[in-house]
Amino acid sequence: MLAKQKGMTFLGFIIVVIAALLLILVGIKIVPNYIEFLSVKKTLVSMSSESSFDNMTNSEIIQSFDQKANIHDITVINGRDLIIASDANGNKVIFAQYEVVEPLAFNLSALMDFKASTAE
Repeated sequence: MLAKQKGMTFLGFIIVVIAALLLILVGIKIVPNYIEFLSVKKTLVSMSSESSFDNMTNSEIIQSFDQKANIHDITVINGRDLIIASDANGNKVIFAQYEVVEPLAFNLSALMDFKASTAE
């Protein structure tokens, strides 16, 4: 009686390795954008937790964000891109919304849409 084959073929192994490498390369391109988004969100939350936040003018908020963005190496958005509004209770809320297009390979790109606010 013949023994049944166990494992995968060499061609199957190569296909699995190529798929894994593609996933790793995409991750290498996309993960830094999410890390920067988390920095933006952390900066907005830290600004809103300051005691003088509700008394700050819009220009002071913009200047404060730009200073913190410089410290945290945030380059995708600056203070002029922020949307400053008030919620139903009269508290100030800051919104940041931006898109990042990351080229992956050839004519293939990843579009990432990020939204953060101090209300969350």
